Amino acid sequence: MSTQDAPEPTADLPEKPGRGKGFFLGLAAAIVVVAAVVVVLVTTTGGSSNTAGRTTVRIGVTDISADYWKTYTRLAAEQGIDVQLVNFSDYTQANPALSQGQLDLNLFQHILFLANYDVSSDDTLTPIGSTYVVPLSLYSRKHSTLAEIPAGGQVAIPNDPTNQARALLVLQSAGLVKLRGGGTVLSTPAEIDQAASKVTVTPVDASQTVAALPSVDAAVVNNNFALDAGLDPSKALFNDDPKSPSAEPYINAFVARAADKDNPTYLKLAQLYRDPRVTGEVEAESKNTAVLVDRPRADLEAILARLEQTVRSAKK
Repeated sequence: MSTQDAPEPTADLPEKPGRGKGFFLGLAAAIVVVAAVVVVLVTTTGGSSNTAGRTTVRIGVTDISADYWKTYTRLAAEQGIDVQLVNFSDYTQANPALSQGQLDLNLFQHILFLANYDVSSDDTLTPIGSTYVVPLSLYSRKHSTLAEIPAGGQVAIPNDPTNQARALLVLQSAGLVKLRGGGTVLSTPAEIDQAASKVTVTPVDASQTVAALPSVDAAVVNNNFALDAGLDPSKALFNDDPKSPSAEPYINAFVARAADKDNPTYLKLAQLYRDPRVTGEVEAESKNTAVLVDRPRADLEAILARLEQTVRSAKK
């Protein structure tokens, strides 16, 4: 998720390092971080409602410090909804917390991450509202153009479950690697056709891709880490296209339990995110790299179903 592909200590939205059964069963540990959950009460707390007739909704996020949440919670309060943000530093905790009823909604992940979680955990969490897609970009401190990257050059990529395959697809689109069979959202470095590729890849923790830049020819860096490090998105050598149909798996979304997908308050909150006063701050926070997405819920459910089938097929 994340944030913007979702800020946190390790990675944006996870990728998959392998396709074995153990991997899929282990997706609940997709990001290697120390689990830390910080509950931040933005408004009054309590149950789903209180004596004043207001409703309290708990939303799990990974970027509680972002300015747009202040605007979002204020607008929700004006509509009688007290939003309680629950911040997670570990992506692996936010879906189980939602499934177990500790949260009402979460917003930290793209649909591919959700598909991986649902399949590996035999769960039925579902997207109820789209938000944005952010690009995944290739940066370099040594070269100013793709053409300058030498044959045999080294490129660092995130090693976490969902960004690794996306990074490989970015490099393939940039003409730096070739993946056997054209690659998929589940590709791993083992699928690289080395003889047909210009560079080699070095998987590292996503949080270390910026730190790797001085020692490699280039690195694929998640949006949140790039922005945190002060990298200029306009100076990226290459990035995937957030507006492309191939970016569908990376649509970030509000997620609810299947039983709550028609809850009118939750749907209202998903729609509230599209208020220009919120989206303007989302775009500013991402340095205008976030591409807002407005897709019907039925579309999101269809994308999720396709991706879940892809994950299931890869397990066999």
